[in-house]
Amino acid sequence: MTRAGRRTRNHNAFTLIELLVVISIIAILMAILMPTLNRAREQGRRAACLSNLKQLGLAWVLYADEHDGRLVNGAAGYANPSAGDARHPNERAWVGQCWHANYSSGEQLPEETQKQAIMSGALWPYCSELKLYSCPTAYRGELLTYAIVHSMNGNPPAGTFRSVGGHYAPMIEEGVILWAKNRDQIHRPAPGERCVFIDEGWATSFSYAIHYVQEQWWDDPMVRHGDGTTLNFADGHAEYWKWKGSDTVKQGKNRDRSHPGQFKPETPEGYQDLYRLQKATWGRLGYTPSY
Repeated sequence: MTRAGRRTRNHNAFTLIELLVVISIIAILMAILMPTLNRAREQGRRAACLSNLKQLGLAWVLYADEHDGRLVNGAAGYANPSAGDARHPNERAWVGQCWHANYSSGEQLPEETQKQAIMSGALWPYCSELKLYSCPTAYRGELLTYAIVHSMNGNPPAGTFRSVGGHYAPMIEEGVILWAKNRDQIHRPAPGERCVFIDEGWATSFSYAIHYVQEQWWDDPMVRHGDGTTLNFADGHAEYWKWKGSDTVKQGKNRDRSHPGQFKPETPEGYQDLYRLQKATWGRLGYTPSY
């Protein structure tokens, strides 16, 4: 090779320093762009989750319309309750049991078992797309991540029902019907202020539990989609809520694939998170708040 040829080859090649500079620039650009890309990806998943909740909410409304306003049994797993069941006489649950007996330790049922449980539910004829029952950011292998809250014909806690003839009946506090059995009972606050479905991120037992007469969480706060959660309301719309309390977020993240429950907030913002969800569930608080 001539001397001129060697000069041309050397002139076109990258030096080690130039390569390091290029790599450094690429690394800096990736560090800048990755959070933005992750946020965009999460926003897409959140939008898909909200769409799922709207579809489930529509199915919930259609079921009530075809059953004289009666709400579907919101306690998952009550497959065929008897007439003598105090809470749900002859009311088939919206889905069957999709959780493992040791779900609080992270164990799951086989996917085929979960699929059959969902298809056996009372809402399946109104919402027959399996993917609509699970959030895109669900734990791997979970086919059901949404739950109906206690107040929407789920399993009522103390202070929200009365016993009539061996069955549970709704209780009224200051004009608010706490535990609803019929859509006509959801009028104060307005249906757009009473939540129905909530994204838990995994399948847990029965309905989503939150106290009415106690100033603490029953089930843990769920932290989904960027330190918050998604909910559907009785008028059909869906919302994303971002938690304000750092203690709310910490508790939700620490309970990852566990279920300690009975968490008492530690900050004023954490109490506001609790009050907000209790009011959306029950329509009011059953106690005098501390904050």
